[in-house]
Amino acid sequence: MSQDPHNIRVEVSTTYLDEQSSPSEQKYVFSYTITIRNEGQRAAKLLTRHWIITDANGRVKEVRGEGVVGEQPRIEPGQGFRYSSGAVLETPVGTMEGSYQMVDAEGQQFDAPIPAFRLAIPGILH
Repeated sequence: MSQDPHNIRVEVSTTYLDEQSSPSEQKYVFSYTITIRNEGQRAAKLLTRHWIITDANGRVKEVRGEGVVGEQPRIEPGQGFRYSSGAVLETPVGTMEGSYQMVDAEGQQFDAPIPAFRLAIPGILH
């Protein structure tokens, strides 16, 4: 049984940015830091991203774009790439999920799923 040459693991940590948020204006600002680890057997380059952002009202916003933070990183096997970005919600709680579209060293394209993660102001969820 051959191991999948593509094994991209995505880890996320989030922070609520109180000083940039304005609950009275339904503006809740979050930052998130993502670590993309290549645990596969081939180098992979991140081409595009696709996000699905859902707020507590069930509003869904889809975001597609090239690369991440202006880069299209090439990640060698055993290496990682970390970046930080942000999201603004109209509710104090929401979720983000999606995928990165990648291409390996042999030109094969594949998707690396980004598991759903929660954005929430501290103390709102038990």
